[in-house]
Amino acid sequence: MAKTRGKLFVVATPIGNRKDISARACEVLAAVTCVAAEDTRHTATFLHDLGIAVPLISLHEHNEEGRTRELLERLERGDDIALVSDAGTPLISDPGFRLVRAAHAAGAAVCAIPGPSAVIAALSIAGIATDRFIFEGFLPERARARLDRLARLANETRTLVIYEAPHRLNETLADMVRQLGGARQAAIAREMTKMHETLYRDSLAALADAATRDADMARGEIVIVVAGAAEQPQSADETPVALLRILIAELPLKQAVDLTVKATGAQRKALYQKALAIKAENS
Repeated sequence: MAKTRGKLFVVATPIGNRKDISARACEVLAAVTCVAAEDTRHTATFLHDLGIAVPLISLHEHNEEGRTRELLERLERGDDIALVSDAGTPLISDPGFRLVRAAHAAGAAVCAIPGPSAVIAALSIAGIATDRFIFEGFLPERARARLDRLARLANETRTLVIYEAPHRLNETLADMVRQLGGARQAAIAREMTKMHETLYRDSLAALADAATRDADMARGEIVIVVAGAAEQPQSADETPVALLRILIAELPLKQAVDLTVKATGAQRKALYQKALAIKAENS
């Protein structure tokens, strides 16, 4: 009888308050053959406090490629493995993507043990629209690259969720005011679920100003939530192209152009050239 391949469990752990660990997460961590941890010293202390004794193996951004091969061999032998980060859900601005992707490619089962996530925790208390949002992780460290990234996000209508290091908070808020506009509503969540948890809510301009005067705003783990840009009404020039894009996805090119001309009165020659460009983009 062939031996069953092991499972990889992606286990969320507390982002601050250790009581947030789930009963299911504790069961899995106690039952696996080993735990792949971002920082084995941190995780060893955490597991000891839970009364769990299980072998640990390090898996971080500098050794993930090599460790992935080793962990895949363990899965092939039938070992069940838990993947944890220092806090929150693994892979979310933390190591583990290479391992999860490789486990799928090898045919191993990958199971989520959901739980705390700083992204969702901050979004849930920010008081900013939650129906559509994007997570940008950490913005670039270099000022020019950070400004460029924010410029590309300036017209994004979904709520933005961003991680930031404490020592860059002032610079990032100033850049946000510059590229997104100071009137945007925003929230800064720091040290969530910990003793000094604080939520600051105001316009971007007001938060940027407050951060220059209140050193506590730049202490601990930080998540920034920013309202998306206002929806812009579609101009008359954009309407034919928008319709054309929809029709090209469903109809032959000539028929899509004919219907668009009939519906909008747009010039056929220019619209046909646009249709060719759209077709090339989609191919």
